[in-house]
Amino acid sequence: MIKIGMIIADRYEILEKIGTGGMSDVYKAKDHKLNRFVAVKVLKQEFSENANFVSKFRIEAQAAAGLMHPNIVNVYDVGEEGGIHYIVMELVEGITLKKYIEKKARLSVKEAISIAIQVSMGIEAAHSNHIIHRDIKPQNIIISKEGKVKVTDFGIAKAATSNTITSNVMGSVHYTSPEQARGGYSDEKSDIYSLGITMFEMLTGRVPFNGETTVAIAIKHIQEELPSPREYVTEIPISVEQIVYKCCQKSPDRRYQSMGELIIDLKQSLMNPDEDFVKVVDPDEEASTRTITDKDMAQIKKQSDRRDSMEEAMRLKKNAEHSHEQDDEEEDADGESYEEEDEDDDYDPKMEKITTILAIVAALLVGSIVIFLVGRAVGVFRFGSSDKEKDTEQEEQSDLVEMIEVAGKPLDEVKRALIEMGLTPEIEYEVSDEYEEGLVIRASVEAGEMIEKNTNVILTVAQGSEGVVVPEVTGKSQSEATSILEKEGFVVSVTEGYDSTVESGYVISQSPEAETTAPAGSSITIRVSQGAENTKVRVPNVIGETEMNARVILLENGLEIGTVSQTNNADTSLIDRVCYQSYSVGSYVDKGTVIDLKVSIGPEQATYKYTESITAPTEDEDYRDGMNVMITVTTLDGTQLLSTQTSSFPVSVNYSGIKSAAGTIQYKFTVTTEPTTTTDPETGDIITTEGTSTEKTVTREITFDREDR
Repeated sequence: MIKIGMIIADRYEILEKIGTGGMSDVYKAKDHKLNRFVAVKVLKQEFSENANFVSKFRIEAQAAAGLMHPNIVNVYDVGEEGGIHYIVMELVEGITLKKYIEKKARLSVKEAISIAIQVSMGIEAAHSNHIIHRDIKPQNIIISKEGKVKVTDFGIAKAATSNTITSNVMGSVHYTSPEQARGGYSDEKSDIYSLGITMFEMLTGRVPFNGETTVAIAIKHIQEELPSPREYVTEIPISVEQIVYKCCQKSPDRRYQSMGELIIDLKQSLMNPDEDFVKVVDPDEEASTRTITDKDMAQIKKQSDRRDSMEEAMRLKKNAEHSHEQDDEEEDADGESYEEEDEDDDYDPKMEKITTILAIVAALLVGSIVIFLVGRAVGVFRFGSSDKEKDTEQEEQSDLVEMIEVAGKPLDEVKRALIEMGLTPEIEYEVSDEYEEGLVIRASVEAGEMIEKNTNVILTVAQGSEGVVVPEVTGKSQSEATSILEKEGFVVSVTEGYDSTVESGYVISQSPEAETTAPAGSSITIRVSQGAENTKVRVPNVIGETEMNARVILLENGLEIGTVSQTNNADTSLIDRVCYQSYSVGSYVDKGTVIDLKVSIGPEQATYKYTESITAPTEDEDYRDGMNVMITVTTLDGTQLLSTQTSSFPVSVNYSGIKSAAGTIQYKFTVTTEPTTTTDPETGDIITTEGTSTEKTVTREITFDREDR
């Protein structure tokens, strides 16, 4: 059993529990061997003795261990100790995409696309290694504190040994593909469907299909059309809507056929969001005649055998009851469920007859659809306006507002209401016996009339029998106009607007107009010029941002991205981040200005040179001129520059392109003493002592000069 403080495999110290799932718990740990923090996923005790669960746990590790990508949580180690099965993974500090969506209610279009691109890149790397995730959902996507998006939990992934894999895994039902919900074939395009549902949730803050039971939700994935995300968020561009639609097609053949295709369209939508460039596979191609193989026939029979259970599921959906099928399902905390399927069913001859009849009916149905589509294309069949016409009508209608009834209402109340509707009220006064002073008599637009936003609406307001003549202030400076009007007892209200013919700070117009009368103390609105309309935008700061985030920020500010190149930068904190932008932060440029970016690849590698005359090793007192010396010059990184023998000093050297700032010179030479002769004083014998040879080593530290100085 795992306890805080225990050490696994003599290196991983368990520090704290940071998460839990259906089969495993996740702990933060310290890897003492490599001195880093890691995440350790441990199989729960109740499953550790079950061979099936242990096998599944190992499959997860083996599938994920082969993946190394910036957008995938990397697996470092896997093992078992004392009955504890564990996987050691990269520790990502951050939150799940699910919690991020809940925190922000919904994401902006550009942020959702940026995240989708990074997720797609991670999944693409897995698909390139023949690994299908099968459980793509916001809970399995982590956003780090640095903004990096990573896919995790390849809990039900299996290495693909063929183009498609049969699997009964349903995954988390809100994000499951129709083929997974049926328990049929699932391949890479199942991940594309689940990512499409995830994009839908990012953009709208909700999942497209919901229900009281998992069966009810699964049936919706199979039968119901995906609602438009623009029904919930109208500002979603058409290209993004179409990308989601294509990802979530019921038929895998009509979806994107690879993550690479999806990434291309996602990037295109960042640059041209309002273009309708997404192409869905022609249904005629999908309906072309194909030969049914024995394998297909067996699969059809299996689906037919399960028809009764699906009809029961439909009855459950209608009556909101639970069936014994749901009791047989085994779900983990992540919503994964498994169904048993009989693989040994024999071929039934009756099925061949049924299949033939179904094929004929399908052919007739497809033929009718083709005739209808061709007829509609040439104008034979027309049932109302096209989708584009409807979109245009909706856009036009969204710019119209219905004029409200204003007669008899207080001026301030009417002004606030019109401003909230996007209309611009202008005031004129009129003596009235019918209306009290300060009430609106009428407007220049009739109640109930549909008018465009930003339209000027003239309000005629009742005044007493006596009024004050409004002086002319148009063309005067704001301060002068205010002084004149206040002198007459009026209250001044100022609005601003662009006008290329009126100098900035001067009055463009006034309401009520000059020479009309208005009650003393009433409000006079003056519109002050800001000069010609400013089309410039302020350049944002993208230094320190990832390339993807920088692109999003610049596009959101109406700027274009030019060339993005790599460069050296001394600041190590900017590695793999933008370290240069071609326009200064805070400067004003025209909309659409192209901004070039440079991404840091780290500090430039300095190079050094060594141009010297190496002198003799006189540090050793036994050295004598003319001795044969072995000289070795080595840099601190182990590069050997010189290895030679000489008896003549100094030795001239000239080296360049050295990558270390310092090194050593090592001298080796042999000191030999002459033989000596002595006489023994007692015996008078002559004793000869032979000379000795001693190898000496002298080491001298040296520094090199930088080549750029």
